[in-house]
Amino acid sequence: MNNTKVLISGASIAGPALAHWLTRYGFSVTVVERAPGPRPGGQAVDVRGPALDVAERMGILDQLRARSTRMRGMSVVDGTGAEVYRTTDRTVSGGELDNPDVEILRDDLARIITESVGGDVEYLFGDSIAKLDQDDDEVRVVFESGRARTFDLVVGADGLHSNTRRLVFGPTERFIRHLGVHMAVCTVPNFLGLDNWQVMHQMPDGDMRGAMVMSARDNTEARAYLMFGSAEPVDYDHRDVEGQKEIVARALAGDSWEMPRLLEHARAAADFHFDSAAQILLDSWSRGRVVLLGDAGYCGSPMSGQGTSLAMIGAYVLAGELAAAGGDHRAAFAAYEKELRDYARANQEMAVANLRERRAQAGQAADASAAAEVLVETGVADFAQVVASYPVKDY
Repeated sequence: MNNTKVLISGASIAGPALAHWLTRYGFSVTVVERAPGPRPGGQAVDVRGPALDVAERMGILDQLRARSTRMRGMSVVDGTGAEVYRTTDRTVSGGELDNPDVEILRDDLARIITESVGGDVEYLFGDSIAKLDQDDDEVRVVFESGRARTFDLVVGADGLHSNTRRLVFGPTERFIRHLGVHMAVCTVPNFLGLDNWQVMHQMPDGDMRGAMVMSARDNTEARAYLMFGSAEPVDYDHRDVEGQKEIVARALAGDSWEMPRLLEHARAAADFHFDSAAQILLDSWSRGRVVLLGDAGYCGSPMSGQGTSLAMIGAYVLAGELAAAGGDHRAAFAAYEKELRDYARANQEMAVANLRERRAQAGQAADASAAAEVLVETGVADFAQVVASYPVKDY
């Protein structure tokens, strides 16, 4: 087999999932991650449809189910805390409860995938790619630490703000589509005393302005989602966490519901993550010996509810095509993109359509209860159809 020495940039979900499959096929894998170790925190993510098949083939599905969030339902409250909507059929974060999908905390999923890797994987934490130089035979990489290495292939699995994509394809601004929503996620105390439950509040004086809190880890803590709409992308440094906390605090200022107390908890959070809801649109997912995976190549945004599943499916397909092609990266990268592009695009367009419809219907709602129902239930049927539309290929 050719081209067996692979560098993966990013150690969240897509990168370790790819490492799992590549090591099965006999590749030598190095993973570089800017963070000093596995990243804590993050939202509850969903493993759905064909991604469940991938998880089963990885041998981790039972572990995922054992660590699922086990939500029982959700409520929507008004500014006084009065409940205006309640359901035990679905949640805003995970959708329909009566289905085989698995909702799990992002860091739990990352740990399970990382521990599933059977072969030896070299991890370079606290480092990042500073420079890439490739030719017909290899990729020469210089890391921010100053060390220099040579690899056969490089995979950018480093998210929406992919450094790999920037170095090889160009500035993020050329490929990003903002959806007019910004969101923060962090761990907070379970100060509402939630019992496997979610509570959501949408502030009455602004588009998509509000929060959702869900209990986590057997109700010993909670994850908070803070959201606000913005017609133009907010200008911020995605590495300046304290600055991001100030942006969110200003956007959600007010006495509505528990927002002041929630914002105080968010200020103290050690795992605060903030970003825009955006998508990445590329004409090609590879350049030479460099290929993009997951959010780096075809981010659907949190509004798609499919980012994690696409990352797991993408890792499975990319590794499978490399193995099937005997390491011939040109053939493998082309087959990988042909296999997944339509599915990735369908998920992106579904997210845009559902967000547009949700905003339109919410603006026409007669009262708070009707608005809450729109917020939770819009687009459910179309979503399920898109998720189920990809049949997992055998390798």
